[in-house]
Amino acid sequence: MSVVREAEVKWSPDQMVEVVLSEPDDFLKVRETLTRIGVASRKEKKIYQSCHILHKQGRYFLVHFKELFALDGKHANLTLNDVQRRNRIAQLLADWGLISIVSADKIQDIAPLNQIKVLAYKDKQDWILETKYNIGSKRKEQRKPNKRYGVPHPVFCICCIISSVRGEGV
Repeated sequence: MSVVREAEVKWSPDQMVEVVLSEPDDFLKVRETLTRIGVASRKEKKIYQSCHILHKQGRYFLVHFKELFALDGKHANLTLNDVQRRNRIAQLLADWGLISIVSADKIQDIAPLNQIKVLAYKDKQDWILETKYNIGSKRKEQRKPNKRYGVPHPVFCICCIISSVRGEGV
C-alpha cells in the first residue's frame, strides 16, 4: 500500500486568521470550545484539537496547531487540508456568534464538515481530548534570542508577528 503525501503549504504569519471576540469574556468560551473540535479517532474515543486561539496585545488569531509550530521556528508540515479545516472551524465559530473574522476572504477555501468532529459539551467526559501544542509552556532553555533586540523571548511574540504581517521583517 502506498501513502499519498499531501503537498505542504508555503506558510507565513500574514496568513493567520485574525478574529474579533463578540464579547470581551468570550476568550475562555472560544478556548474551551476549540478543545472539543478536531480530528477524531472514533475507536479510541479520542479527539485531537486542530486549532487554538492566540491572544497577543489585544489581537486574537485563530491558528492551526501547525501554524504555532511554524511561529516557533520549527518545521511544520502544514497542508492545504489543515488550512481548510482551520477555515471551517473559524466559520463555525463565526456562525455560532463567538467570533467575527477580520478578513473573511482568508477563509473562503473550507473543508467539508465531515472532516472534523465537533464534540458536544455534555459528551466531553466520554472522550480523551488531546492537544498537539500547548501555548505558553515553553521552558527558558527553549527560547531563541530576538533578532531585533537580542534578548530571549518566545518566537511567537507579538512584535515578531506584527512585523511579519506588515512585511517589515524582524
